[in-house]
Amino acid sequence: MPDLVAVLLFVGVVAYGLLGGADFGAGFWDLTGGGAVRGRAPRHLIDASLSPVWEANHTWLIYCLVMLWSGFPAAFTAITTTLYIPLGAAALGVVLRGAGFAFRHASMRTPEQRAFGAAFALASVLTPFCFGAIAGGIASGRVPADGGGAPVGSWLNPTSVLGGVLAVLVCAYLAAVYLFVVAARAGDERLEHYFRDRALLSGAVTGAVSIAGIFVLRQDAGRLFHELSHRALPLVVLAAVAGVTSLVLVRARRTAGVRAGAGAAVALVLLGWGVAQYPYLLGTHLTIDAAAAPTATLWVQIGVVIAAGVLILPSLVVLFRLAGRDHLQAEADNATH
Repeated sequence: MPDLVAVLLFVGVVAYGLLGGADFGAGFWDLTGGGAVRGRAPRHLIDASLSPVWEANHTWLIYCLVMLWSGFPAAFTAITTTLYIPLGAAALGVVLRGAGFAFRHASMRTPEQRAFGAAFALASVLTPFCFGAIAGGIASGRVPADGGGAPVGSWLNPTSVLGGVLAVLVCAYLAAVYLFVVAARAGDERLEHYFRDRALLSGAVTGAVSIAGIFVLRQDAGRLFHELSHRALPLVVLAAVAGVTSLVLVRARRTAGVRAGAGAAVALVLLGWGVAQYPYLLGTHLTIDAAAAPTATLWVQIGVVIAAGVLILPSLVVLFRLAGRDHLQAEADNATH
C-alpha cells in the first residue's frame, strides 16, 4: 500500500515536470528574448501558448503536496523543517510568476508591462532552480528523518546546485521544443527557426551538464550514483536515446513525435531518479514504509485520487485539446494584443 501511494505521488511529480516545467521554461525564453522590439514576436507566441493552460498545469503541484503530507507526514515534516528556505522561495516564485503573467496582459503602459514581465520571467527561473535544489537535498541524504536539518547546507551543496541548474535547463529545453512545434504548425518560419536553434542549444547544454553531473554525484551522493549506474541504468540510457532523437527531429524540422521524444526524455530521467531512490523516501535513512501514514489513511487517499482522476483528468484533456485549436489560439492572441 505505501509503495502504491508513492507511485501515485511520483506520477504527479512527472506530470508537473512535463507540464509545469514547460511553463517555467517559457519564462526562461521570455527573460532571454531581448528588448521590446527584438523580443516582441517570441513573447507574443509564449503568451498565446501559455494563456489557455498555464494555471491548470500547477494543479499537479497541489496534487503532489497533498499526496506527500497526507500519505507520508513524517517525510513532509522533515522536508519542510529542513528545506523551508527553498520551499518558501519556490512558493514566492509561483505567486510572483502568476501575478506578473496576469498583470502584464492587463497593463496598458509599457513600463508597467516591462515590470510585470520581468517578475514573470525572473520567477520562472528562480522556481525551478529551487525545486531542483530541493530534490538534490532529498536525494543526497541531507534531510534528517526527524527534520531540523541544516537550513542552508541542505540545499546549497554540489548535488542540489546540480539539480537546480538541470531543472532550469530541462524546463528551457522542453519549452523550446514545444514552442518550435507551435511555430512550425502555425507556418511562422522565423519563429520556427528561432525556437529550433534554442531547442538545439538548450538540449546540447543539458546533455553536457548531465554528463558533468555524473562526477558530482559520484563524489557527493554515492548511493544515488551507484543506483543510477546500476538498477536505474536502463532508464537513463532510454532517456538519452529519447533526448537525442528529439534533437535530431528538431534539427530536421520534423514536428511529428518531437514533443513526445522530449517529454519521454524528461519523464525517464525523473523515473530513473525514483527507481534509484527506492525504497528510501529521504536519502538513505527513511524508507517509504517507515514514513507512510496508517493504512486506513492510505486507503482513503487512493479513493480520493481515483475520484479526482475521474472528475479532473477529462477536463484537463478537453482543455488541452481546445488549446490546440486555431480558434482558441486566436482568442489568446487577441487577449495578448
